[in-house]
Amino acid sequence: MKKRYAVLVVILIIGGVGFSQRDALVTRLLQAGIDRQFSLATIDSLGDGLHIALCGAGSPLPAPKASGPCVAVLAGGALYVVDVGTESPRNLTRMGWAASALEGVFITHFHSDHIDGLGELMTMRWAGGSFNSPLPVYGPSGIERVVNGFNEAYAQDFIYRQAHHGDFVAPLKSAGSIANPFTKPAQGETVTLVQSDGLTIEAFSVTHAPVEPAVGYRFTYKGRTVVITGDTVKDQNIIEMSRGVDLLVHEALAANLVALMNEGARKNGQEIMAAITHDIPDYHATPMDAAETAAEAGVGHLLYYHIVPALLIPGQERLFLNGAQDVFPNFTIGYDGVAFTLPPDSDDIIQISEGL
Repeated sequence: MKKRYAVLVVILIIGGVGFSQRDALVTRLLQAGIDRQFSLATIDSLGDGLHIALCGAGSPLPAPKASGPCVAVLAGGALYVVDVGTESPRNLTRMGWAASALEGVFITHFHSDHIDGLGELMTMRWAGGSFNSPLPVYGPSGIERVVNGFNEAYAQDFIYRQAHHGDFVAPLKSAGSIANPFTKPAQGETVTLVQSDGLTIEAFSVTHAPVEPAVGYRFTYKGRTVVITGDTVKDQNIIEMSRGVDLLVHEALAANLVALMNEGARKNGQEIMAAITHDIPDYHATPMDAAETAAEAGVGHLLYYHIVPALLIPGQERLFLNGAQDVFPNFTIGYDGVAFTLPPDSDDIIQISEGL
């Protein structure tokens, strides 16, 4: 009894000391967290190769582990991003793929969920980097209007930040972004947008009617290749552009689960949501479509992204796949932060992160 009493007294004393020093303890923990965040530079540790990460695995529908669509690609120390959905710029920071290293952005099409993070991303790159010119943004014809709109919306912000921080942090010469438009190539053709230091970035057409133009992108570096589809239906052109590639990053909408959403919306008198969930399956690929594409193209691995609907409960992944796993078993369902590395001149496909 005396021993238990003594232990209780010690615990109370330790607790009392901890309570009295709580601010100091919290400060030390906070400082450690800040130090870790400032020292986090995942891309510096990856080495040479083609590296791919989902800065956003989701869609316009809110999801705890799937922000707006965004794919980061690192090759030869140069960082690029395909699409910039909601929250994706902040995910880059969380992942250690700093926007201050960003060489360019590639937009697949002009749906809001693929462009709505552009303003934040170009600001992070401008105020956190040491570039001498604005952020290059590549996209099919019409990208000029998007880029000019963001630049205009942020025009006052450029002035405020430059006045406050000066040229060392916020030089006006590199503020904002600059459009690099191209004509959507015909089926079976590509347009080369970047060819530098062993890296080739090409655009090709996809089908997302009535959205026009819509494109996907292919990155090739030292014998490794990744294809990113953007939004699309099952498309023969994607099969042709993906033949033999190492990694296919393909969007996927589970029509069976969207049908459940449609039924729920109708039962509860949600007419607008009922209309949306009725309409969206006709211009998106299903997981089965993506699996069949991967199998026919003979790709090394399939990474599902732009996941619709949100995956929220245990067992839902299997419903999402709906048999696609039997058609193409080499797959990963994407969540924010999922990342792969493709070492140069190799066949290895290595998952280096399962998510944030």
